Amino acid sequence: MAPSMPPFLEPRNGLGGNLPRLLLIMRKLLGPQGCPWDQQQTLSSLRRYVLEEACEVIDAIDENDPDALREELGDLLLQIAFQSELSRNKGDFDIDRVIDGICDKLVRRHPHIFSDTKVKNAEQVHQNWERIKATEKQRMSILDGIPTSLPALARAQRLGEKSARVGFDWPHLEGCREKVNEELSELDDALAAHDRESAAEELGDLLFALANLARHIGVDAEMALRETNEKFVRRFQQVEQRVRVDHGGFESGPIDIDTLERYWQQAKQKEPQ
Repeated sequence: MAPSMPPFLEPRNGLGGNLPRLLLIMRKLLGPQGCPWDQQQTLSSLRRYVLEEACEVIDAIDENDPDALREELGDLLLQIAFQSELSRNKGDFDIDRVIDGICDKLVRRHPHIFSDTKVKNAEQVHQNWERIKATEKQRMSILDGIPTSLPALARAQRLGEKSARVGFDWPHLEGCREKVNEELSELDDALAAHDRESAAEELGDLLFALANLARHIGVDAEMALRETNEKFVRRFQQVEQRVRVDHGGFESGPIDIDTLERYWQQAKQKEPQ
């Protein structure tokens, strides 16, 4: 029989009614008679879990799985509560200040809703948001504020978006496409010279140009690569299955590349067009 919960830890209904319950549970876990593992954690030690939970939220969205999304959002909310409680214990801030901060920010950055600012479309809303944000942050560069911890491909696209807003961009798609060709040619030159350091630099330049090409055609480069990764996983797992059936698995010995390519093409043909 499960132990009964104290009344103040029981589930509650209503708008955000269970948030106090989550905080009380966290304070119990971090308290003198709490969980040794939780008590050992720091803001830094929890970074990996914040990233992992955010990625699992994205996976649940991509899989269109409401039950998984509900669970993963809860796990991400746990990390927010955990970080907030550790910060409260240090005397820095608490969850109330976190929530107040985002509420105030939403009001400030939506003057067309909460004030008398007039806008004609979503683009003007976005421009107002960026203008207000720049004023609030007092940043020296328009590129400030793009997290360095973003996946590199996503950050490349964001850098291009930001610089394009002040006119630093190719005026037409053709110019961006030519830049891709230029960077690919320079990578070929570095490879021909067997210059690994230059090849690494040119490969980075090529990836940056491709991220900007994605921006010009309205494609999220990070999501495009994620989808390609998943496509590779699906097809390769079908190849593995054929190898198990026909050859007893990869562990039974090497399989010639022609056979593997044939299995790959067969897996590819099974993909919906």
